[in-house]
Amino acid sequence: MVQPDYSDDNIEIPKIPKISELGLVNENYLPNQHQCLPELSAIAFACKRSPVGKKLPDAFYIHISALSTLEELLQAYESRARSVTAQTHGANLVKFSTNQFKISYLFYPDFDTDPHPGLQASIQVNLETLEVTHRDYSQSQNPPILHRKETFVTPEYPLYQQFAALTKAQESLGLLTNTQTIGTRAGWEERLQAYNVEIQGHRLIQRQATISTLESFPRQIERHKAAIVRNDLSRPVRAALEAGLFTPEITFFDYGCGHGGDVTRISQQGFISAGWDPYYLPDTPPTPADIVNLGYVINVIEDTGERRQALVNAWELTRRLLIISAQVTLADTNKGTIAYGDGVVTTRNTFQKYYEQEELKIYIDQVLGVDAIPVALGIYFVFRDEAQAQLFRASRFRSRATTPRVKVEVKGFEDYKELLTPLMSFVTERGRLPSKGELAEEAEICSEFRTLKRAYHVILQATDPEEWQAIAQKRRQDLMLYFALCQFSRRPKFSDLALPVQEDIKALFGTYKQAGIDAEAMLYSLGNTENIIERCRQSQIGKKLANSLWVHISALENLDPLLRLYEGCASRTIGRMQGANVIKIHTKSPKISYLFYPDFDTDPHPALQTSMIIDLRDLHVSYRDFDQDNPPVLHYKEALVTPDYPQYEKFTRLTRQEEEWGLLDDWRSITHRSGWLKCLEEHCTTLKGYQLLRRKDADPYKLKVLRAAVNTRRYQKRQEIPKNDDSKNVSATTDGESESSSQQT
Repeated sequence: MVQPDYSDDNIEIPKIPKISELGLVNENYLPNQHQCLPELSAIAFACKRSPVGKKLPDAFYIHISALSTLEELLQAYESRARSVTAQTHGANLVKFSTNQFKISYLFYPDFDTDPHPGLQASIQVNLETLEVTHRDYSQSQNPPILHRKETFVTPEYPLYQQFAALTKAQESLGLLTNTQTIGTRAGWEERLQAYNVEIQGHRLIQRQATISTLESFPRQIERHKAAIVRNDLSRPVRAALEAGLFTPEITFFDYGCGHGGDVTRISQQGFISAGWDPYYLPDTPPTPADIVNLGYVINVIEDTGERRQALVNAWELTRRLLIISAQVTLADTNKGTIAYGDGVVTTRNTFQKYYEQEELKIYIDQVLGVDAIPVALGIYFVFRDEAQAQLFRASRFRSRATTPRVKVEVKGFEDYKELLTPLMSFVTERGRLPSKGELAEEAEICSEFRTLKRAYHVILQATDPEEWQAIAQKRRQDLMLYFALCQFSRRPKFSDLALPVQEDIKALFGTYKQAGIDAEAMLYSLGNTENIIERCRQSQIGKKLANSLWVHISALENLDPLLRLYEGCASRTIGRMQGANVIKIHTKSPKISYLFYPDFDTDPHPALQTSMIIDLRDLHVSYRDFDQDNPPVLHYKEALVTPDYPQYEKFTRLTRQEEEWGLLDDWRSITHRSGWLKCLEEHCTTLKGYQLLRRKDADPYKLKVLRAAVNTRRYQKRQEIPKNDDSKNVSATTDGESESSSQQT
């Protein structure tokens, strides 16, 4: 599997010095006791700079497979140590001491299979004396063990993702804190016992709660108080409804339904609906259903064993789709709470386990043995049928397309326009002709035109063939994006794909193999940060700042396919923040930000309320809520959207007027609301909706000066040479969201 290389994140790296610049008298490393060694400071500096390996205060560890990634200095230094002894065969790790001239070869025979392998033996080479020392741990009952195995290897190592996922799960539970006590087998097992977990393979498993465990938490949690009365569908169920997953004849069951709001509203939509809750509806028996909802249940169960069982029970009831949601970690989540188990007790005496988004996915995947699909923050879908799962994944990356307009009057088309409309809609949707049985109107069309191909030929005569070719290319790019993102988990078998997707592949790529080759090439190109920077710079869509590109979420599908893939690396695994309507693609570092402007459409200069940043190097997620007394505000909104956005013209007219009135000249001073309001006041201006007005109480002389300045700008603009197509984006770079302030988001 091709892994994208995120090591080059466009951060300037100091030039690697030559060996001769690092204090070496002789650059030829021969196993000669009298040969001079590099300075220890040079060794330590090179170890510190390595992008691969585990760094400790006085040592640096790296897997044998990653030695080639080291600088020339370290490779030569290690080669000299290896030449001293012939007994390094079978060693997994190499340890560079950074305060002594010593290199150790460590033997972990179960490095790949044991999540925390024990040290069996070590060989230490003293490079000053060329003395070799051996130590045997094979009979030890408490050998040193390894943690964070992914740090020793490169991202291309076959088991890297597996190692990293385990570390992420362990970090989320706090297992890797106070590392002094977990460096040996006994200390680590004691830590696992204390946290009531065990490790099976490379999966972290919660043990069933024991009586002693429960007795250590005697507090009586009032779970039922966590249920809230809703006036509308819950976000998770609404997400499934909006995704079109509630098809006719679907049955719905809400496991842990609380007051039963979702049950009632889904029933009102015409579906068979039922629910069970241990407090509010205990007499309703849990029954299997096509769609089962486990909505904000696992985060309110303080007993880890019972929590796990609730997830398993809901999955056993599921025929088609399980909707899982839980609270995720946000800023100040634990404020005013009491620590309890692996969560907190709230002021209402309810329990809350706040997950990180990736932690929640790992938990679901490990308990159910699935690949959960992130839909939004804290919401995951799990499908019973792999083909349906892949069809849903593919649909999320399908861009919109408009059926080409009729441009030429063709008698055959005009006579059969109504009959041909379903065929036109199908080709617009899939970028290809229907296969046999895919189009309900196939028989009727073929009775008039003999074949669908002949009918399509008539359509081509009445429309622009290039527009149909563009639609096919768009669908090809959509599929390439989908298959490229599949590389991050497990590429589905061709037989696992839904039949429509199989037909898409045959028509648009020829073979599944070719689709995979094209997708891997697309994914591989992400490894070059210059590609991302250049695509952002050349983008005809979005607001371009010095180190980022900003787009409204409605315009995302119109971006260059590589930028869509870049964003997909974040949204496929983590999901987008609920309500996020602006996406920021960083070019200075591999990050994606999701920004929430609640009043984007109604406020001419909306305030930023929340941001979520995903670091693509380790998928770390961070959140920030902004002070609403003086939040960052948006300018040049029309640059974020496409011309077909409903309010594009309104946005554009306001920006043009603000430019003429000089409100956007000093963009550094108007990045936040206070600066923007001060600017309006200084220009004797108020905003009424999307129209600028002069204040009635303004000084007449000052108004005269301001109006003269407006006339001067208009005159100068008329005298300017017409700008090229990039003029809007060039002006958008001098935006109120200056790059210095926007780094906060």
